[in-house]
Amino acid sequence: MKQFMDENFLLKTKTAEKLYHDHAAKLPIIDYHCHLIPQEVGEDKQFQNLTQAWLYGDHYKWRGMRSNGIDERFCTGNATDYEKFEKWAETVPYTLRNPLYHWTHLELRRYFGITDLLNPLTAKKIYTEASAKLVSREYSVRGLMTMMNVEVVCTTDDPADDLAWHKKVKQEGFRIKVLPTWRPDKAMAVENPELYKSYLKKLGETANVEITSFSSLLEALLIRHDFFDEMGCRLSDRGLENFIAEDYTEAEIEAIFKKVLAGKIPDKTEVLKFKTAMLYHFGVMDHAKGWTTQYHVGAMRNNNTRRFKQLGPDTGFDSIGDYAVATPMSRFLDKLDSEDKLSRTILYNLNPSDNEVMATMLGNFQGGGIPGKIQFGSGWWFLDQKDGMERQINALSTLGLLSRFVGMLTDSRSLLSYPRHEYFRRILCNLIGTDVENGEMPNDMGLLGQMVENISYYNAKNYFNF
Repeated sequence: MKQFMDENFLLKTKTAEKLYHDHAAKLPIIDYHCHLIPQEVGEDKQFQNLTQAWLYGDHYKWRGMRSNGIDERFCTGNATDYEKFEKWAETVPYTLRNPLYHWTHLELRRYFGITDLLNPLTAKKIYTEASAKLVSREYSVRGLMTMMNVEVVCTTDDPADDLAWHKKVKQEGFRIKVLPTWRPDKAMAVENPELYKSYLKKLGETANVEITSFSSLLEALLIRHDFFDEMGCRLSDRGLENFIAEDYTEAEIEAIFKKVLAGKIPDKTEVLKFKTAMLYHFGVMDHAKGWTTQYHVGAMRNNNTRRFKQLGPDTGFDSIGDYAVATPMSRFLDKLDSEDKLSRTILYNLNPSDNEVMATMLGNFQGGGIPGKIQFGSGWWFLDQKDGMERQINALSTLGLLSRFVGMLTDSRSLLSYPRHEYFRRILCNLIGTDVENGEMPNDMGLLGQMVENISYYNAKNYFNF
């Protein structure tokens, strides 16, 4: 019987062990999509205790606590930091077979050297020991990133953001690249005219453009797009329920924009037309700069109306949607490709039933002399766990080229999430090692070792030109 989370955790064969320890483990981390707060990196924030570093803003843990019957005040409410931690410790033993159990104990081990299992009996000891380290200088935000051998981080940023914290980090010579990512979702959100007009005011002020027409909106966005590029941005991102590919004319889009500026709510068809136009123009901008465009598709957000009114978005009340993705995705990608303006693209699905759809869609638009130009993104959100990663890797292996995969990311707000890269690398090595020992792949460690190193690090470094 193997010990829990020993050095060969998740590695079931000798070949897998060799691939991980000799090839994957040593490599730096390129975290090309995350939600870290740039201000915290710029200020080199110091957390005062483990709850602040671990539980603030973590809707994964909140969902687990709610499922365990924990009252909301211990998740997002006004309970003390230690009271919140106690309730998380009370919940952890009930998360067995949930990825939270693995992540929790990986993070305790890798950051703090704590091998105790977290439960109500060990809670005080673990909290005290970890919190004491967090207030030391080597455990500042930048220290935590350095500790995990991070090389590049790409945050998620609105076009209206001034990127002042990114500039500060760069000017101070921090060895880790902290780069912005263009996320223009708010520039498409015409469903609520009042909120949208407020956003346009902020965007216009940042770009120094008076936005009174659709063309002036595009002008402002292009100015900000240029600025992001100057600041080192190499990726953009869209968060969508589904791909959108409505037919429209420029005159229709201008009329819809004017309607929204007048405070009138557009109908559903108008919203879809407007968003299609925006997605197209964003894609053209990205292609012109040589950026990579990411599409995160399939989240059904804010399902609990009562909690949304109380707590707002991104608090743990989202789930997997079951949208029909193939037709609109094909139409949208084809529109850009037909004009030869389809940039490097990464497609992420939240519904695992879409794995094969995504993996086969890639092959329709590859080429242009770019290896793996269209990527099937790593297991995202509810799928960034063992089963989800294995299913994504298997679909890509069967229907595309796993060897060209750009690998893992954290998609996290937490500085303690970097062991997810280790988790992914162990799962990858285990799958390949199992195939070798089953006689399904050659026992050529030169070939396999390079494949593992590429997926873990080098493919991303070369693909994004970091």
